[in-house]
Amino acid sequence: MDSFLEEEDEEAPAVVGKKRRRRRSSGSQAALQPPLRLPFLPQQPVSSNEHKLNFKKSKEACLSYIQDALLQKQWKRAAEFLTCYIESLEKDYSREHIGPSEMIWRIGTEILWHHSQSSMKEFSCFMEQMKTLGVKRYLKVCLEHVFHLLCNGQIDEAYQNLSLAESWRFGEQTAIQDKEMKLIQAYRGLLDYYSWSKQKNILLENGEDGFSDLAVEQEMHGYFRKAAVNLKEIIKIPGVWDVFVKCYVDLLEFYGDHNEARQVLNEYAYNSKFPANPNAHVYLYQFLKRQGESKKSLISALKILHDIVPSHELMIDFNNMLQKSKKRKKRRLGLEVIFTALDYAGWKENAKAWSCLARQVKQIVISEKHLDWIKQEWNSRKDWWPAFHFSHYLAKRNWQEDKSLSYEKALVAGILLGKDCKYFKYVSHQGCKAQLKRFRMLKKFVNRHNLVYLRISGLPDSSVHP
Repeated sequence: MDSFLEEEDEEAPAVVGKKRRRRRSSGSQAALQPPLRLPFLPQQPVSSNEHKLNFKKSKEACLSYIQDALLQKQWKRAAEFLTCYIESLEKDYSREHIGPSEMIWRIGTEILWHHSQSSMKEFSCFMEQMKTLGVKRYLKVCLEHVFHLLCNGQIDEAYQNLSLAESWRFGEQTAIQDKEMKLIQAYRGLLDYYSWSKQKNILLENGEDGFSDLAVEQEMHGYFRKAAVNLKEIIKIPGVWDVFVKCYVDLLEFYGDHNEARQVLNEYAYNSKFPANPNAHVYLYQFLKRQGESKKSLISALKILHDIVPSHELMIDFNNMLQKSKKRKKRRLGLEVIFTALDYAGWKENAKAWSCLARQVKQIVISEKHLDWIKQEWNSRKDWWPAFHFSHYLAKRNWQEDKSLSYEKALVAGILLGKDCKYFKYVSHQGCKAQLKRFRMLKKFVNRHNLVYLRISGLPDSSVHP
């Protein structure tokens, strides 16, 4: 961390283990950043109990300064305090063993990740030092080191570190860190999958003739075997393993083992030992769709996804399938699904969702059947949807940005709130003014079915003025 302690215009404390240089700071700098005044241990001999008390106060004060610097994202200042913290521990090391290695590792990693002068070389050097600081978290440090290497695109270096970590043995500590070891193996499997995928792309680009293609295919199959073994092991353990499951299923599908892929996805989605995970049902749905499964199977997968995340983007697909069903119960559920999705802010300007709702509302109004479905959905929303979706401000903005969206919303607004709704009046007026035929037809449709609004709202017919 030495180079991180050097300011551009002034000297800073040197690295641990070297003599420290005093830094001169200007008045303005001192006003912004308080000087380092930590209660270091006294030089004169003191009793053992007094020494322990002073060291504890010194450590706590230094950690407090570090925390404050981290919270304010003052990474250079945090690096200085961490250096002082380590130095204070070294001074006291001969008197009493202190084991704050995890704290140094976590704080140091955070600083190095955000520091403006950070480099991958210095980060790797720091991580290697942390690996030797304590065997109890050796594999955790290895994993974090690998993550940083991957984030910086150093795939080969990451693979080498994973291979070294997998061969690590240290008595009973090896068994204690069994979970971390499985993660090490899983990530090595992930990188084997990455290599397999690269070889697959080369093979697909070059075709299937020639000795070079045979060599590529053999190398590719070698990566497949190594990846499959490690990925299969990690997904047996209850947990959230999205990336590993996706890669393993991709391997199985490529080699035509669809039954195994189905079994893996069903286990991941429905095994009660695994935590509830929306992505598990997404992956199962996408697999079933690729396999050309029945609508019943697809609806079943999305029904559970709807229960977990009613605002998921696949609710459009779910709604479309339900609306095409001949069963009234499913069509009723489809209306509920699209209303619920539009309760979320992320869907406010989703033109597909509004198109789905407009189409269903229009069908119900024309047939004059199942108006009670609309009424049931509207009763819980009539107090807040007008301001949330149908304000005059939104009418102006939607008209300017997306006329198709404003058309679909105006149709829904006109049915739910009547022809006097601000949103409907503004959009229909602008559409007629622009001489757009569908907006004139929209206005006629809403005016002709204005009594529907009364039935939905529960208002007496006498409240309508000609």
